[in-house]
Amino acid sequence: MHSLNPRYLPIFLARFLLLLGVVAGLTAPASAASVDDQFRAWLQNDLWPEAKAKGISQATFKAAFDGVRPNLKLPDLVLPGEKPKTPKKQHQAEFGSPGAYFAEKIVGAVSSGGRARAGKYTATLSQIEKRYGVPAPILLAIWGRESGFGTAKMPYDAFEVLGTKAFLATRKDMFREELLAALEIVQRGLAPVGAMKSSWAGALGQPQFMPTSFLKHAVDFDGDGKTDIWNSVPDILASIANYLTQYGWVKGRGWGYEVTVPESVSCSLEGPDRGKPIAEWAKLGIKRVGGKAFPASEQKAEGFLMMPAGRNGPAFLATPNFYVLKEYNTSDLYALFIGLAADRIAQGDHRFSADWGAVGGLYRSDIAALQRALEKKGYDVGSADGLPGFKTRRSIGEWQAKNGRAATCYPDTALVQAVK
Repeated sequence: MHSLNPRYLPIFLARFLLLLGVVAGLTAPASAASVDDQFRAWLQNDLWPEAKAKGISQATFKAAFDGVRPNLKLPDLVLPGEKPKTPKKQHQAEFGSPGAYFAEKIVGAVSSGGRARAGKYTATLSQIEKRYGVPAPILLAIWGRESGFGTAKMPYDAFEVLGTKAFLATRKDMFREELLAALEIVQRGLAPVGAMKSSWAGALGQPQFMPTSFLKHAVDFDGDGKTDIWNSVPDILASIANYLTQYGWVKGRGWGYEVTVPESVSCSLEGPDRGKPIAEWAKLGIKRVGGKAFPASEQKAEGFLMMPAGRNGPAFLATPNFYVLKEYNTSDLYALFIGLAADRIAQGDHRFSADWGAVGGLYRSDIAALQRALEKKGYDVGSADGLPGFKTRRSIGEWQAKNGRAATCYPDTALVQAVK
């Protein structure tokens, strides 16, 4: 072994410290200043070539990102040098009692606000319904839910939000597509840069359209030559209607009915792939709440059993339009909220008759573990994503019935342990 000549010790130490600095720079989380620099380099060297190839001019690109810096307060970001974080606790409406989603304070505000605006915009709503076939109460319920009829603030710059997420978010590819679509909106003159205000998720205007949805579905209904989903009520409502129509809204049908489901009918029959004519569901003993018969026009039409809390809450026979509402937001509870609020706008004080049970207490990781256990046993849960969707709910019911348990079709702590 050779010893180090003392005369070279200062040089050795200097090189060693330099190496430590380089390694630290590669592994340590980036400072805000360095993130800004990397963001600017990414814009110029990565995003701009693709934007240019898609027909975005340099003037549009420059105007969109003038003064824009990454907003590191946005959720779901992964800074350079860091690894994605898994939250220890994951709270979502579906994991507590679903009843919390239907708080009267919120439902009441949407339904009363909708009724007031139904009178104010009667002519506009009539014209929109005539053209698109979507009932006014549905449009008003979505408008109220998404932006409080325009009272909710849209404080973010869309290019700041989408740029940050396309650069740093866990779903970069999705936000990159949305960012390029936002640039296209400006390039085509559909909205100026200054009007591109969004939510923290990058959703635009009062209907809360992502930029790709704006390009596909937003319309100029008031005929002023602008597609203005930020300020024009006719454009806002017609754009929502156009969205639903393009996803298959069936004219003349509602969203569904609250029903009672006898114990002889398994909750595992739930799902949009297990539909039956409504007359057949009626023969099984499923009845409308309140005693009314299903409309004669609905008897031969397809309906789908939907039990978002399994046996622990209200049950519904949904029409295909329910699943169109889910194209607006994939949550069962969201679509139910819109249906309930629309019914109240049209009919007055209307509420679900059945209570939501005291279910919940699980985190997303608990449900994902349950889903993986069911998958190993051969059940189709959709995916082990921690979301108790209809495939997970009915798989739970099937496992419960197979193992001599009362089928509830909803996860709980005891079930998670039992299935493992």
